[in-house]
Order: sequence, then structure tokens, then C-alpha cells
Amino acid sequence: MTSTIRNRALSATELQGFAAELDAVRARTVATLGQRDADYIRAVAAAVRWIGLGGRLLLMVGAIGGAFLPALLWPACIAGTLLLALSKILENMELGHNVMHGQFDWTGDPRLNGQGYEWDIAGTSDNWRKTHNHHHHTWTNVRGMDDDIGYGLLRLFPEQRWKPFHLFQPVIAVVFAVLFEWGIAIQDLRLGRWFAGKLRFAQLREQFRPVGRKMGRQVLRDYVLWPLLAGPFFLPVLLGNVVANVLRNLWTYTVIFCGHFTADAETFSRESVRNESRGQWYLRQLRGSSNLTGGRLMNLMTGNLSHQIEHHFFPDIPANRYAAMAVEVREICARHGQHYNTGSMPTQFGQVIWRILRHAFPSRSRASVPMTQASA
Repeated sequence: MTSTIRNRALSATELQGFAAELDAVRARTVATLGQRDADYIRAVAAAVRWIGLGGRLLLMVGAIGGAFLPALLWPACIAGTLLLALSKILENMELGHNVMHGQFDWTGDPRLNGQGYEWDIAGTSDNWRKTHNHHHHTWTNVRGMDDDIGYGLLRLFPEQRWKPFHLFQPVIAVVFAVLFEWGIAIQDLRLGRWFAGKLRFAQLREQFRPVGRKMGRQVLRDYVLWPLLAGPFFLPVLLGNVVANVLRNLWTYTVIFCGHFTADAETFSRESVRNESRGQWYLRQLRGSSNLTGGRLMNLMTGNLSHQIEHHFFPDIPANRYAAMAVEVREICARHGQHYNTGSMPTQFGQVIWRILRHAFPSRSRASVPMTQASA
């Protein structure tokens, strides 16, 4: 599956205009931020709490009540597991991810402060802000600078060096999806450097301490304390928590991979971002991103990362505004001859699967369209 998209190379003047139009979209949106946006994210936070509590209570009802009324066991436990998974997905995608980007710092609410928020996942928020907010969003899809390109495990682009290890990546990709939160948790530890002898064990141990504490708290809460509350009927509660976390992992993995690794997504060399202009930065974000169609429900369930292009353009703008901004962004891209990559989740994830399978084997890089026209 090879991309047939043809982006037009822009002149320096066109690049400047492209950036100015997108900056104007941002400015108009910032000028209208207010109580409606604050009320929205607080409603999401409340929904996360109550849906999560409802899920945990249903697991208890199913586990304890099911011991005396067997017909209650499966319906209550399945419903409880799904509600708990929904709560975790909403917390990670629409609440935690967006709050940690500083999208609601302007509210002055300490509960919505991007630097102080800690989310419901195995990894620490500090590590996420470093690897994601800084490394990924600054150097989106730049090889050797954006650690999210394959997460150090997968070869998803022909420009990445092939190793025999990659032959196993169809299996590794499945395991990574199931354990996604744990992979994200250890991403900043750079274990490859330790294996290569470039990092001393004492340094690795020091870096692991905050991560280990966060992992321990997550395990203690989900896999020890809540099951213990069910007493001798702990097993359904334990399994419900395991399944809820796996469902969250699979969903977040799918959304993130659909946003970055479809057939039309590109990667970039370090040399290409030297002296990068604002317009070139916008073009790099556009060509390395993919959107998802699906309407309001898809937007909510993905934390509005269904608008990955807009998120990469405006990471600190409240994500509930992306759908409206996307109308203008798409028109601007069309006027400047740039492909706006969007499609359904089955279509986009099918392309991701193709990348995983194809680039498990040696492959050659394709010629890419330059961002700017050659100087006369």
C-alpha cells in the first residue's frame, strides 16, 4: 500500500501565508475561550469519577452478589468492566492528555493545571510531559529526535534502519498494544542505552524510582485494594480491573497509531528541520499526522485526537475546539495544495497494520515531495 498523495511544494511567500492563516485560526479561537470550555472539561472530569465509581461498584455487586445469585455474576461484572474501561479511556484521552498539555491552565483551577495533574496510567505525568509534550510535539516525526516513531520497538517507515529483530514485530506490536501503558511508562528510561552499555545501572535505577513508585501505586489500587474489598469473592473484581486496563490500552494504542502511522504519514531527517520556519513547522506537522472521521462520539472517545492534525498545530488549545477549527484548517490546506489526511478508523488502522507487516522486512524509502520550491 503506497501513498499516491501529491502535496504541492510551496514558495517562501506561500509558506509565510500558510503560517499566517493558521496563526489567525489560533488567535480567533483563543479570543473566544471562556466559561463554556471550563464547564465542558469539568463535566468530563465529573463523568470520569462517576462512571469509574459506577463500574467499580457493579464489579463488587457482580462478585459478591453473584456468589449468592449466579444470574447476577456475568451481567454485573461485564457492565462494571466496560464502565471502568470507559472511565479510564475518558480520563486518559479527553481529560488527562489534554489537561497536561496546558489546555486549561488559563482557568486558574489547580485541578486543571497541566504541570500538577497526575493521570490514571502506569507512567508518571512528568515523564509524559517530557517525552510527549516536549520531544514529540517539538520534533514530530523527526527521525532520531521523536521517540514516538515506533517507540524504539517497531519499524514503521522505510527510512528506519532494518534489523533482523524487526521480523518479529507483528507479534511485538500485539504485545505492545496489550501492555501499552507499561511501554509508555518506561519509554523515557531509554533501556536500549543501558543494554548498549551507554548508561550505568546506578543511573537507570535513579531514573526508575519515580516510575516504579507510580507503577506500584497503580498495581496496589487496581489489583490489590479493590479486589480485597470483595473479600473471598475477589477474583471477578481482579479480572474486571485487568480487562478494563487492557481495553483502555488497546483503544489508546489504536488512536495514537492511527494519528501518526498511516500510509500517507511522513518522517523527516534532522537536517530538514534546521532553520525551520513557522510555515515549514506547520507543514511538517500536517504531513506527519492523520485524522479520524466518526462524529462527536469519536471525538469524545479519542480525546479529540480524531483531529490529530489540529492537535499537532495547536497542542495547547482546548481540544473540544478542534472540530470547529478543522473546518477552516481543511480549507486552508486545500487552498495551498496540501493533502488533509483523514479517514475512518478501520481504514486508517488498516494502513497502520500494513505498515507493521510490510516494514518488518527490508524496504526502501520513497521519494518525498519537498516542502518548499527550489530557489531559482
